[in-house]
Amino acid sequence: MSSLVGVDLGGTKVAVATLRERDLGESQIQPTARSNSDALIEQLLSMIDSAHGGELRGVGVGVPSVVEFDTGRVVSSVNIPLADVPLRQVLEDRLGVPVFVDNDATVAALAEAHDDQLRMVAHHLVMITVGTGVGGGLILDGRIYRGATGGAGELGHTIVGLDLAGVVPAPTGFPQPGSLEFEASGHALDRLAGHAASLHPESELGELYTEGKPVLGADAVQAAHAGDPAALRIVEIWGQRLGIGIANAINTFDPEEVVIGGGAARAGGLLLEPAQRVALGYVLPGLGKRTTIRLARHGVRAGVLGAALLAEHELGGAQARASVHEARR
Repeated sequence: MSSLVGVDLGGTKVAVATLRERDLGESQIQPTARSNSDALIEQLLSMIDSAHGGELRGVGVGVPSVVEFDTGRVVSSVNIPLADVPLRQVLEDRLGVPVFVDNDATVAALAEAHDDQLRMVAHHLVMITVGTGVGGGLILDGRIYRGATGGAGELGHTIVGLDLAGVVPAPTGFPQPGSLEFEASGHALDRLAGHAASLHPESELGELYTEGKPVLGADAVQAAHAGDPAALRIVEIWGQRLGIGIANAINTFDPEEVVIGGGAARAGGLLLEPAQRVALGYVLPGLGKRTTIRLARHGVRAGVLGAALLAEHELGGAQARASVHEARR
């Protein structure tokens, strides 16, 4: 039986899984080889080869980068060493099957537009993935929207908190201060957690700080779920900041759904409730009445599932175009 392989390539880990019929297999997960592009490509090839274990029909890859979709070239990349690498061509030459490369949040959006039976149920959807950074993906009229250069949906770089009281600050490196990624990414939660730990030595986070241990966002989420007041407060602030980005998305696209994915989804309702509350407060009256703000239904598997679905959709589209061309001859 032929299969498709989905690859979710992140700044810290790579997940690979096989899609056969309507069944997505268990993910293989490894830390991302970030030393150089050659090492990372070899890692991807090895994991793909290990995953499919049979006839391979195609591969989809989601990367945390701006991608020129038609060629599969990684235009720019912050967290992985693939900038200016023609990833599609390199993988196709080695694997001998069609490969499709797209932004990781875009393929996660494609997954979230499908239900658990992998039927497309949302035709207007905005995906915001919160992990090492903040990414975004757009499904408009039932199709992935990539824009003129393939980079549409970079919602993490929308500005949500810039002080414009005086002269407009000169832009700096990315993520820009005041951007959604700067204020609401996993790194931003790390900063919030460290600050809270220093201010509240009696808290669970403060105990880690006192012991000289690193205090990270994951610790804050765990402590918040356990009811620690200081941790609950910073997760709430995190959600409020994300809510501003969600409001911007609703005001711009008026979608059926805004989906929060990535590692942030592990915070569950502790993140979702303040994000919903703040977002709806900043949405233009009349908008958002048909918009559902929710956590990713496919959880951390949205990326790898979306990558496999990307390959399925693109291969299906190619076959349909070929049939139309043949019928016109």
